Amino acid sequence: MEFPDKKELQIFLDVATEAVMTAGTILEDLVDQLEKIEEKGRPGDLVTEADKKAEETVLNILKCRVPTHQILAEESGTIGNNESDYLWAIDPLDGTTNYAHGYPASAVSIGLLWQGKPVVGAVYNPFSRELFRGAKGLGATLNYRPIKVSQTNELSNSLLVTGFAYDRRETKDTNYPEFCYLTHLTQGVRRGGSASLDMVSVACGRLDGYWERGLSPWDIAAGIIILEEAGGKVTAYDESPLKLESGRLLATNGLIHHSLSQALTEALPWLKAFYT
Repeated sequence: MEFPDKKELQIFLDVATEAVMTAGTILEDLVDQLEKIEEKGRPGDLVTEADKKAEETVLNILKCRVPTHQILAEESGTIGNNESDYLWAIDPLDGTTNYAHGYPASAVSIGLLWQGKPVVGAVYNPFSRELFRGAKGLGATLNYRPIKVSQTNELSNSLLVTGFAYDRRETKDTNYPEFCYLTHLTQGVRRGGSASLDMVSVACGRLDGYWERGLSPWDIAAGIIILEEAGGKVTAYDESPLKLESGRLLATNGLIHHSLSQALTEALPWLKAFYT
């Protein structure tokens, strides 16, 4: 199948927009009415009725608008045509822990991959009413206004963000040492609790770089294309091409990308010291 043209991408972007906005309304309505919060097997990995209702809404929209495409949803798994070149990666509530505590940093994140590469993304934070969109060759926007990454070109002047995976209690492979090391090298490191919002914050220049491990495709598919269309760069930690299945991602404004990659390598001795 040929790469989708701009007209097709615009259609798919509008579908993603409809889905994130509709699901976002559900999240906004339910935030103060949660009756049941469950763990999905690992401590801190939460799911609520809001996740489930938002995902159901997104699935219904996609099945109606793009019935021949495959879907990968956080709560429902893989659905639909497994021979399709298109895969929609859905996180109906990115930042469930924030949401369960009433902390307003959560989003609906929907990305479309074509032959495994992100080509369309929409991220909506219903609490700030911010809608981030992007598609290959169509640019990136915040509430329909163009966005660009920051011009910070020194790691020492940067503000970064990261996150901590759910298995952090069970493994020595964490970013705690990296967090500490980079806090010393930069103007600060934040922890937002929503991968999609972290990525779009880099895309619109609020932050300069982001790294994390333990990620799933639905966490980052939308953010990748939005960030790239805003002029940013996304790779593996070592600057090699990103493999979504690796769960590890380095995303920056491009100007500090090499420096941040090097710093992550330099943090390895801190990792050994941290667990000695």
